[in-house]
Amino acid sequence: MFFASDNSSGVPEQVLAALARANDGFAPGYGADAIMDRVRARIRDIFEAPEAAVHLVATGTAANALALATFCPPWGAVYCHRIAHIEEDECGAPEFYTGGSKLVLIDGADGRMDPAALADKLAAAARVGVHNVQKGMVSLTNLTEAGARYSVSEIKALCAIARDHGLPVHLDGARFTNALVAEGCTPAEMTWRAGVDVVSFGGTKNGLMGVEAVVIFDPAKAWEFELRRKRGGHLFSKHRYLSAQMEGWLENDLWLDLARHANAMAARLEAGLSRTPGARLMHPRGGNMVFAEWPRVGHHAAQEAGARYYFWPFDQSLDGPGEAPLSARLVASWSTTEDHVDRFLDLIPGR
Repeated sequence: MFFASDNSSGVPEQVLAALARANDGFAPGYGADAIMDRVRARIRDIFEAPEAAVHLVATGTAANALALATFCPPWGAVYCHRIAHIEEDECGAPEFYTGGSKLVLIDGADGRMDPAALADKLAAAARVGVHNVQKGMVSLTNLTEAGARYSVSEIKALCAIARDHGLPVHLDGARFTNALVAEGCTPAEMTWRAGVDVVSFGGTKNGLMGVEAVVIFDPAKAWEFELRRKRGGHLFSKHRYLSAQMEGWLENDLWLDLARHANAMAARLEAGLSRTPGARLMHPRGGNMVFAEWPRVGHHAAQEAGARYYFWPFDQSLDGPGEAPLSARLVASWSTTEDHVDRFLDLIPGR
């Protein structure tokens, strides 16, 4: 009953087998391995982007921050949602790697940026020239930090607003695959065909030990990204172990199967919660995250039985009236089982 995060799950056997194969013998370092050649070709094929630059890093923070730095100057603003991961969970890494760009926060329900709010903010930007932070780029998060999903049409609308102002668009896709399979579209439709310039194609939250791909649809930006990755300390020497994880994950569409399973377990959680007396769903479920509240007595019962999840927001206490509701985030992973979900649902009424 571990619903704290999908980055707490283990690694599928297929990925471990790919790592074991890569461990045999010798291979060039720094991304010159033959596995990376195959991974690059596979990701280009998946995104229907034969000229795209594909680079691997070990963390989502590095993927996001280096991608932003490649497209946004130090004097630029990155327009993102108020609860975007780059705002709330990366300890200033975007500002650090860009050399000082400013995150400008945009409102919108369920973690999705409101198009009118973005348009208004951009229209009011840089009115006194050199004295202002300049317009830099737009960053979207899919799935959002509230568990919702941007549809392809919503991404297109936001990208069109960015284009009207000459701005590139970044997509933070830590849970990209969960959003993709739920939306029922292709990677190309959710990214470059909608107007996205660079995507952090996340693997760690979908079963990998630790690897993310940065996919840049303008190959002219590739060299700058490589320099920033090296200068920022994120170019792996034994790169084949990143490449091998990614290859094992992409082989036979494992990446899609893992995300579909996680989404299905979240749907089971959602359905059970919707039938639980005193429980209330807080945001629409876009993939594998469920946000809900239920009485404190149910939280006591679940946590005493070993369930693990985060209160959301964090600053809530188990101390207090049993009937008072507490809100929480529940995340299903590729290794969540129906039994995990059903045992949890049996506990939260607090009987």
